[in-house]
Amino acid sequence: MREKRPRQRVLETPGAAGLAGVVFALLLAATIVLVRLGVPAGADAITAQGFQQSGRRRAVLAALTLVPFAGIFFLWFVGAVRTHVGAVEDRFLATVFLGSGLIFTAMMFGGAAAASAVLALEAPTGATPGPSVWDFGRNFAYTLLVGYGMRMAAVFVCSLSVMGHRLGVLPRWLSVVGILTTLTLLFVCPNVPWAELVFPGWSLVLSLHILVVGRRARARAAASS
Repeated sequence: MREKRPRQRVLETPGAAGLAGVVFALLLAATIVLVRLGVPAGADAITAQGFQQSGRRRAVLAALTLVPFAGIFFLWFVGAVRTHVGAVEDRFLATVFLGSGLIFTAMMFGGAAAASAVLALEAPTGATPGPSVWDFGRNFAYTLLVGYGMRMAAVFVCSLSVMGHRLGVLPRWLSVVGILTTLTLLFVCPNVPWAELVFPGWSLVLSLHILVVGRRARARAAASS
């Protein structure tokens, strides 16, 4: 006779977890806007002296302050999305989805840390960093955030859109929007300013969809009981 194992409790995802995606989208959008206001035309378009003599430094510092919180809410957003999608038989797509999300978070933190390090060099003395330090820091941070980070965001969006379409948990129009977002992040984002906003925009739409679907499911469950 087989021994009866104690019944395990399944932890339910709180309904507020869906709000994490909304908060993440707003924080990331605010970060991108502040960075674009501070460095409007890219890393090569501003010198250290010009950066210090304007309000651009304050805008970038405000953006860097928001990055850790955006990363925290993004991890909650990933958890909410995985709960919404449910069990995935395709381990390849599930691994790519989770891995790209974690790499995106690491690149966002790495780029923010690099930018913060460059800005902190002049804090003790009030002097601007040397040209070589400034050039390396700004290009490294900008490339990590925009060039590579948004490419990982594209992989994240693409894998989730394909999984959602195959499992039928995402409407067709939302999967199509995800593919268009992927193409924009892959090919348009590095060359067109403000194109990065499509990622928080997609995240906001997806989060609102998850919240609406979850509310309808809870309403049906309450009516049936």
